Amino acid sequence: MRLVIIGGTGALVLVPAGSRTGDSSQTPYGSPSAPFLHWRHGEHELYFLARHGLEASIPPHRVNYRANIWAVHELAPDAVLGINAVGGIHPAAAPGELLLPDQLIDYTWGREHSFEAGSGRPVRHVEFTRPFDGPFRTQLVQAVERADISRLCAGCYGATQGPRLETAAEIDRLERDGCDVVGMTGMPEAGLARELQLDYAVCAVVVNYAAGRHPENADIHAQIEQSIAAGMARVEQLLDNLLGGR
Repeated sequence: MRLVIIGGTGALVLVPAGSRTGDSSQTPYGSPSAPFLHWRHGEHELYFLARHGLEASIPPHRVNYRANIWAVHELAPDAVLGINAVGGIHPAAAPGELLLPDQLIDYTWGREHSFEAGSGRPVRHVEFTRPFDGPFRTQLVQAVERADISRLCAGCYGATQGPRLETAAEIDRLERDGCDVVGMTGMPEAGLARELQLDYAVCAVVVNYAAGRHPENADIHAQIEQSIAAGMARVEQLLDNLLGGR
């Protein structure tokens, strides 16, 4: 299996020491966020792309999603896994938990969200009813069930603009819309992956309670730091089971 992981906040811990750093690739859409990191897991070949750059210096609204997904596509992967840090809206989406979303709502704006750029050929309207509906997501669900990892195997990801966190009223709105978690990088990444027919799924790591849902006077940044470690440890379990079970 050739698996590409696009990782966000805290996800670099998934990359083993000694991984090879690839050359910085150029795409028709500019440079991706970082060079790919490459290693092997048994018979499997893994690549990691740091969505925010290796120094975590690219804010979510400035990520070059088109360059990232184009560079991923050029690797011809069997599957692509997005690791996204999110805030929990649903009561069960507590810090440290994993969510494998099956739906999303896009609240972002101003981002380059499509490879369709008026090239003169007929426009393709990509089917997106079920944004993560591919064989790979099924494999992820089976892997977390085998590993008995605490998780939510369905839910709706609300993608907001960032980089600021949301107001309590905004989270109330997202909850009314049906969102279970909120993040800043799920779109346009998922839509671009679908345009290039990549088998793409998301593992959302809940790192904090969303605005208005956390305990009174809680330090949200301390909560994020504490929850990332627990969440990424679960992602490591998921990957071990996924790759060991193939």
